[in-house]
Amino acid sequence: MHLTIRQAASYLDVSEPTVRRWIATRGLPAHRVNERLHCNAIELWEWATANGIPVGQGLLEKAREMPEDVPPLSVLLAEGGVHRDIAGASRVEALHEVVAALPLPSDLDREFLVTVLEARETMGSTAIGDGIAIPHVRNPILLHVERPFVALCLLKHPVDFGALDGQPVRALFVVVSPNVPAHLKILARLAFVLRDAGLRSMLRDLAASDVILARIAALEAGGTGANSHGDPRSADAASSRRAQ
Repeated sequence: MHLTIRQAASYLDVSEPTVRRWIATRGLPAHRVNERLHCNAIELWEWATANGIPVGQGLLEKAREMPEDVPPLSVLLAEGGVHRDIAGASRVEALHEVVAALPLPSDLDREFLVTVLEARETMGSTAIGDGIAIPHVRNPILLHVERPFVALCLLKHPVDFGALDGQPVRALFVVVSPNVPAHLKILARLAFVLRDAGLRSMLRDLAASDVILARIAALEAGGTGANSHGDPRSADAASSRRAQ
């Protein structure tokens, strides 16, 4: 989904000149389409998340309104699984172990997938802060799978992913989708639940798998919101002030 500079500015709640300045000075990804600059919705979400800049709900709502039918995040995680004690003393080693844990078809070339993940990390860290990373966000993992899934991999030892907040990564969410619309919709759901301070704390503390999954299911159902552990609107406001 391509966005004009004006649309990107609207989702980021800043002016068009600010977006153009961020493209030139802060690495906001942009592409020329018919001689005009455009932003990719997935790249915009990733860049804003990594840089602590709140993204307007319109982008997430647009993703939710897309016709692609995607199960709830709790169902996607049940499909992909929660994998604990993933080994690896470095980012490369951890990515190898993460790929080995994914429930992928037997004929898929896992070594190639590792290479793609490593290449993506050299373009910029997929860590979003608070010890969490979402590998391969910029270019979705589109594989020949019957159903999309999300795998949560909890590392045995914290690994430096070059996060902007300096925190090593303990939890990785790997999204595997059959198409781009499904991928964007899943990212929207991840963005929503990961605003919850309680969930982020559980991930940092490597809480029991059933506790993490129950928290995510409750957040999706609206029974337990981020406001019980910090109003996300306040967090967005703080992030906005830091971005100025």
